[in-house]
Amino acid sequence: MKWAGHGARTGEMRDVYRVLVGKSEGKRPLGRPRHRWEDNIKMDLQEMGCGSMDWIELAQDRDRWRAFVNAIMILGGSIKRGEFLD
Repeated sequence: MKWAGHGARTGEMRDVYRVLVGKSEGKRPLGRPRHRWEDNIKMDLQEMGCGSMDWIELAQDRDRWRAFVNAIMILGGSIKRGEFLD
């Protein structure tokens, strides 16, 4: 989660951001669609009860993102969504 915040703050033109939230280019092989890292982060947030949160916007504020990640680590995901979306 810490690295995801860093990647979200780098900007859309950086490779780190494109790997984090971008779709792969070219034809997709047969079978189920591949998960992006962003999809995995959203699933983790959903499990913690913060599924509707715009995590990329929250990550833009480094202090709030750090507090959010620390709360998740300490409390094991039992946080309230409104605490970090002031």
